[in-house]
Amino acid sequence: MSYPHLFTTPGLGRIAAEIDAERVRQDAHFGEQNHPDIDPRDIGVVTQHYYASRADIWKDVNKERATPAVTPGRCTQHPDTPHTHTAWDGVLLEEVYEALAEGNPEKLRAELVQVAAVACAWIAAIDRRTTEVRRNQ
Repeated sequence: MSYPHLFTTPGLGRIAAEIDAERVRQDAHFGEQNHPDIDPRDIGVVTQHYYASRADIWKDVNKERATPAVTPGRCTQHPDTPHTHTAWDGVLLEEVYEALAEGNPEKLRAELVQVAAVACAWIAAIDRRTTEVRRNQ
């Protein structure tokens, strides 16, 4: 399927097309899905508090990972220069838990946009890595 050029981030149009195709597959398989935001059997405040605490944990992990460090032998690309350990797992989990902790529908939607944006950025990073690997082979 072809889309008009709507995106300014390189590669995002292709990623959006893949996401759209996956949504078509999901709708074909499951039909239209209309689930509650959290399990109605849960106590919303308790569940959201739990998710907020998980978001805080991942914020702390990401803050620590973003702190430059020199660990001899651990960073193979630049073994003697300060480097960070930021990784996609923590970035995405922090955003997911922030979304899960949100009870306001407008703020939840904004958080889910952030989740989607991080997922797209991660996909683009994978694409860059695999392109680079193919170029170096």
